Amino acid sequence: MACTSTRPSPGSPLDLARPRETPDDAGPRERELLEENARLRRIATALMERVESAGVAGGAPYAAFEHAVLLAEQVRERTETLQHTLAELHAAKAEAEAANLSKTRFLAAVSHDLLQPLNAARLFTSALEEHPLPEPSTRLVGHIGRSLKDVEALLGTLVDISRLDAGVLEPDIAPFPVARLLDVLAEEYRQMAAARGLELHYVGSGAVVASDLALLARVVRNFLTNAIRYTGRGKILLGCRRRPEGIEILVGDSGPGIPEAQREAIFQEFQRLSGNRDAEDRGLGLGLAIVDRIAGMLGHPLRLASVPGRGSLFSVRVPHGRLPLAPQPPAASAQPGQGRVLEGARVWVIDNDPGICEGMAALLEGWGCRVVTATSLAELEGKASGARADVLLVDFHLGEGDPDGLAAAARLRERQPGLPVMVITANHDAMIKGLTRQRGYGCLLKPLKPLRLRMALVDLLGGDSA
Repeated sequence: MACTSTRPSPGSPLDLARPRETPDDAGPRERELLEENARLRRIATALMERVESAGVAGGAPYAAFEHAVLLAEQVRERTETLQHTLAELHAAKAEAEAANLSKTRFLAAVSHDLLQPLNAARLFTSALEEHPLPEPSTRLVGHIGRSLKDVEALLGTLVDISRLDAGVLEPDIAPFPVARLLDVLAEEYRQMAAARGLELHYVGSGAVVASDLALLARVVRNFLTNAIRYTGRGKILLGCRRRPEGIEILVGDSGPGIPEAQREAIFQEFQRLSGNRDAEDRGLGLGLAIVDRIAGMLGHPLRLASVPGRGSLFSVRVPHGRLPLAPQPPAASAQPGQGRVLEGARVWVIDNDPGICEGMAALLEGWGCRVVTATSLAELEGKASGARADVLLVDFHLGEGDPDGLAAAARLRERQPGLPVMVITANHDAMIKGLTRQRGYGCLLKPLKPLRLRMALVDLLGGDSA
């Protein structure tokens, strides 16, 4: 290794320790310069000794510098290795996120195809329930209906989570009377509560809110489903409270309550309360996780109050809304005898799935309707042959090459102005819901709930908007 000392070697012209000899023939000026040079050499020698004594033990300043250079090189090499490792981790993370996003987008995109056969099966089962059957057959149909309902709930939950994760679910915010939502839910869940020996108490409201009706319905449905699921006996409450910031929709129960330690965990995925859960319940524990995500997306605050042993109260606060200058009356809840308006009603159905058409025909005819079904607009026009309808039920996604449901409804309305239209779709796109609302059409999402369809038809045939 090369010498690292800063002291010049003996005999070198830079040897400061060796004084210069004064020539005998030197003049006064030269002698003065030589003395000054000697003095500066002594100062430089002292400074060099001071610098060397301050260096690393057993080494010289250059040795310290060389050691620092080696350390810097090691730091650079390790930094490059760390950066390479981090780049590989980022690439692996991006690949995993892309795979997950692809999965969620796939589920969100194919939800229509997944729900079509399930929707047809539910329609056929509901139609069977309308017919008088022997007791054993009635029990079997009930079992089939409950199983299909479980499949619908599980599949719908997975599709909803996929839509939320994939970011393909956009809210369609619009003003509507809150009774349009709650009246329907109260009637639907009153029957479910009665089947469990529970009483559902509903307090209606004339308030107007601004939200996405379908997404808000998902939130309240989960509240009601959980209330019925975990309440062994007693009552369920559905109602509203007016707040300065909006309308608070409340669902209360007389169930076992929720311990303080679990009140945050139940809003996470796959978290479920133990205890009074129905033994036949096959939920995934995703209901409140979906509620939390939807409420966050809509900007609607959630609230939970619970007293163990006495019950729980879930609520969502929705902003006030204002209807247009010509408001449409809220949907009336179905009352006993109201279904008579369906007797003899002429209903046209367009759906590109023949199974859906058959199921709709069986269900609607069981309600007393006169039904014409078709898988395309051209087929319906051929079957109708100049006749008129009381209401049109049309799927948004029709066959390839055919107009969509909105265009088909517009063409039929040209021939029959004012024809009530209900668009039925498995697509939750906010644009579709907005277009149906702008054109004055109703909108229902697949898989159809028979009670919801029945009440919507009563509203349409009674002159109200669905």
